[in-house]
Amino acid sequence: MAELRKASRAVTSASTSPSRPGRDPISVVVADDQRLVRAGFRVILAGEPDIRVIGEAADGLEAVDLVRALEPAVVLMDIRMPNMDGLTAAQQILGSCDSRVLILTTFDADEYVYEALRMGASGFLLKDAPPDQLIGAVRCIAAGDALIDPSITRRLIGRFAQAVRPAALLPPRLRDLTQRELDVLRLVARGLANHEIAAELVVEESTVKTHVSRILMKLALRDRVQAVVVAYESGFVVPDNPAGRS
Repeated sequence: MAELRKASRAVTSASTSPSRPGRDPISVVVADDQRLVRAGFRVILAGEPDIRVIGEAADGLEAVDLVRALEPAVVLMDIRMPNMDGLTAAQQILGSCDSRVLILTTFDADEYVYEALRMGASGFLLKDAPPDQLIGAVRCIAAGDALIDPSITRRLIGRFAQAVRPAALLPPRLRDLTQRELDVLRLVARGLANHEIAAELVVEESTVKTHVSRILMKLALRDRVQAVVVAYESGFVVPDNPAGRS
C-alpha cells in the first residue's frame, strides 16, 4: 500500500493544478454505499474551482441510472456495493456512455479491480488516498489519461494475467500496428511516460503522443491502462520480462 501511495504521488503531482481556463468544471458522480465516504469525497472536491460533484449514488443500480441521466465526465465507483456491485455498474456505464470510471477500492491487489481495468475503467484509487491524489486522479482521468502509475498497473495485471499468457508469436490483435507503434506499446507497458519514451526512441514527445493515439484508435481502447492490459494479456509483454520481446 505504501508502494502504491508513493507511485501515485509521482503521477498525480503533475495533475493537481487546474488547467481548464474557459472550460466548464469537471463533472463528477460519486458512487459509494457509505454516506460518510461520499460526503468526504464531496468536501474534498468542492474546494476545487475546476471540479463539481453533480450527484451521489448509494448502490450500483442508482449509480447506473444517475450516470446515464447526468453523463458526468468522471465516476468515482466503489467496487463493493449492495443491489449491484461496482464492477457490474461500471460495465453497464462504460457500455452506454462516455463517462470515465475510477474504481475505489480498499486493496490494490483486488482481482475485481483487474476485471474493471479489462472492461475499460481508467484506473483505481485506494479509498484512504490523500486528498491531493483524489483531486489529481479526477483531473487526470477527465483529461483522458490513465490514473495510476503504469508500474503499479503492470504489477496488478501481471498477477492475474499469467494464466492466460499465449504463445510468443505476435498476437493477431497487434498485427495492424507498425513496428514503431509496437515499440511504443512495449515502452508504455514498461511504465514509461511520454517524455521517457521520446528519449528512449530519440524522437519528439509530440511524435510519441501521436503514436499512442494511433495505438488506442487501432485497438479500440479508451486509454493507456487498457493498452497495458492488452500488452500483457496478448503475451506481447510478459510479467517476468518487463522489457518485452527482443
